[in-house]
Amino acid sequence: MSPAEFDAQAVARYWSAEAAEALMVADHLIEKGDYSYALFFGHLAVEKAIKGLHAIRQGTHAPPIHNLLRLAKAAGLEPNEARTDALVRITAFNIEARYPDLKQDFRRKCTAEYTAEQMAVIREVLAWVESHQTS
Repeated sequence: MSPAEFDAQAVARYWSAEAAEALMVADHLIEKGDYSYALFFGHLAVEKAIKGLHAIRQGTHAPPIHNLLRLAKAAGLEPNEARTDALVRITAFNIEARYPDLKQDFRRKCTAEYTAEQMAVIREVLAWVESHQTS
């Protein structure tokens, strides 16, 4: 697809729907007490929201990466120190929930309280990303 054919709005709508679905899955997983995978899906929600913003701001598809800080910068976002820390921490959920050598330790860390705290951070980051959709 040439840049002239790239429909940034359609791509952004696709990623927005995907982000909303990932967040809904995270909430369902929390209801079932599956906290580590809830945080994994929280990561996916943020990743997909940033990829939608990238389409709008850059007029191209986002790079096929999962590092949220790199994606945010590629989308033209300039996170402050607190958001940088949050993006780095949320990115770790992608790795820690997936790989067997890290998964057991991560699951022990993912109490209901820890997960609630991290989901609040994820929702704040999502709101920050969404606030840039029109700027």
